[in-house]
Amino acid sequence: MKKRLSEVRVGKYAVITEFENDDIFLKLMEMGCIPGEIVKIDQIAPLGDPLSLRLDEAEMIWVEETAVIA
Repeated sequence: MKKRLSEVRVGKYAVITEFENDDIFLKLMEMGCIPGEIVKIDQIAPLGDPLSLRLDEAEMIWVEETAVIA
């Protein structure tokens, strides 16, 4: 089931499926994140923003949750 990266809970893994706009696509490509890449939510910053991405950026990334990677 597709959801926004901002909706994935800490400790969960997800596969990036698509981006809502080109601005976030360019930033994530610089970080090595492209559709098909598996990400893990390690922590949420105290003010609610993910450590590597702002919350508003995470809302523009669509993912599908996946099982833990061995």
